[in-house]
Amino acid sequence: QLQLVESGGGLVQPGGSLRLSCAASGFTMTIYAMGWFRQAPGKEREGVACISSLRSSTNYADSVKGRFTISRDNAKNTVYLQLNSLKPEDTAVYYCAADPGLNYYCSISDVGSYDYWGQGAQVTVSS
Repeated sequence: QLQLVESGGGLVQPGGSLRLSCAASGFTMTIYAMGWFRQAPGKEREGVACISSLRSSTNYADSVKGRFTISRDNAKNTVYLQLNSLKPEDTAVYYCAADPGLNYYCSISDVGSYDYWGQGAQVTVSS
């Protein structure tokens, strides 16, 4: 059974860091683009970052560029999101997702192209 499981969320002070992990099981992540999305209370889900299946090209939302870094370890079937310089507005439930296909690019705006989703990890940035 295909499954994505996020971990690493928690409570952190403004300016702090977290690393989210997303472990995939039941499929080989190699042929999927992987994305991270987030949803804050009362807001729509938004794309944060993605990494392509070929060449591991990345794409980031403007709001997180220079602060967040997405990476993947295909040998471990895991994708990561390093969150640095966190702000209160980063508070949200963070979801990882898998978009099937071998491509040199990925999209964080085409939510519908992601077929598989994790259950989410809460990130709270507060003093």
